Amino acid sequence: MKYLLIFLLVLAIFVISVTLGAQNDQMVTFNYLLAQGEFRISTLLAALFAAGFAIGWLICGLFWLRLRVSLLYAERRIKRLENQSLTTPVLTEPGVPVAKE
Repeated sequence: MKYLLIFLLVLAIFVISVTLGAQNDQMVTFNYLLAQGEFRISTLLAALFAAGFAIGWLICGLFWLRLRVSLLYAERRIKRLENQSLTTPVLTEPGVPVAKE
């Protein structure tokens, strides 16, 4: 249900932007790093929105990938420590705590 509402919101924003962009045929001069160009304002806004969306997904994807790799290493370490604790008995003296500080 949550994803359906998000999808409908994105779809509504897209429809509104296409409607406004279709009626906005003004030409603007866009100065970028190395040159400049004449673009319709609707095309320029759509291209910049798409570039920002792609960059945002790329950054979020990199953070997600870093988190998944970290989780994978932690799970491996837990499994290794569990196997080690099962095979090696812990001998302690009475009254001495097992946990390390």
